[in-house]
Amino acid sequence: MEQSCAQAAALGLPSIAFTDGIWNPPPLDTAAYLACVARCREQFPGLRILTGMELGEPHWHEAQVKALPGIGEFDRLLGSVHTLALDGPRLVDHLFASMELGELMRAYLAEVLRLVDSPAPFAVLAHIDYPVRYWPAAAGPFDAGVFEEEYRAVLTALARSGRALEVNTSVPLPAPIVSWWYEAGGDALTFGSDAHRPSSVARDFAKAAAMAEAAGFRSAGDLHDLWRRNAVS
Repeated sequence: MEQSCAQAAALGLPSIAFTDGIWNPPPLDTAAYLACVARCREQFPGLRILTGMELGEPHWHEAQVKALPGIGEFDRLLGSVHTLALDGPRLVDHLFASMELGELMRAYLAEVLRLVDSPAPFAVLAHIDYPVRYWPAAAGPFDAGVFEEEYRAVLTALARSGRALEVNTSVPLPAPIVSWWYEAGGDALTFGSDAHRPSSVARDFAKAAAMAEAAGFRSAGDLHDLWRRNAVS
């Protein structure tokens, strides 16, 4: 955390959010996590540091999510899908060899739709394009337009839920998806670098911001706030 905060400060970022998500994690030590955040806030007083968590498939684990200690105290909760229920949970990353690409993408977006339609307690939908990270080069460039109907269904439901969309820069989010979010009535979006190492903090944020502006989203003036549709800075 300290190294990521140092990178954020060096880049001149006003804020950073730690929305940690861990595969097969040990029980969450909320006290230790918050103590680390407190140390970072003391060390970097000019940086606003938000607490957070990424909840993977929270619509599958309602009881476990409710039992997470201090979940209501976090500043930002993300909801995400990494896994499909196919004869048991299977990571999307591991399904490219056994599923046709179109089938895999549609199955993924159908699961994301189930997440969005659920009452799971998250405020931001993370990496709606997660499978694209593993898109095989032999298949050619990913074309979001092939799955426009499925993406629009998710985005319409997300707008109806009042949640925000994350523009994740782990891989470039296809620009049409951000435009479809605007057309669906989406009110807000966030930027996430999915930085698993300090050097990746805020990667490609300038390009992501330009894309969001082109679609109709703006900073509302508060540098720490979500970007909003038709905002006047």
